[in-house]
Amino acid sequence: MKKNGWILLLFVFLGLLAGALVANGLRDVQGLSFLTRAIKVDWSPAADLAVIKYSLTLNVNFTLLSVIGACVGIWLYRKM
Repeated sequence: MKKNGWILLLFVFLGLLAGALVANGLRDVQGLSFLTRAIKVDWSPAADLAVIKYSLTLNVNFTLLSVIGACVGIWLYRKM
């Protein structure tokens, strides 16, 4: 399989998603709270030009498990 940037992006996204799902499932386990604690990142660019007005809100919650999932995705990409 030919390696390209889109496949890497897909692996990283799927790793983030898998890690977030595992973190969501383990949220109630008290001993693993350091893995499931989320760091929230918000970004809201907006502009009001004479012709166009836009606003975009992006909310991302990172957990340690989602970062580990992204690292596993990169590792799997490199193994291909």
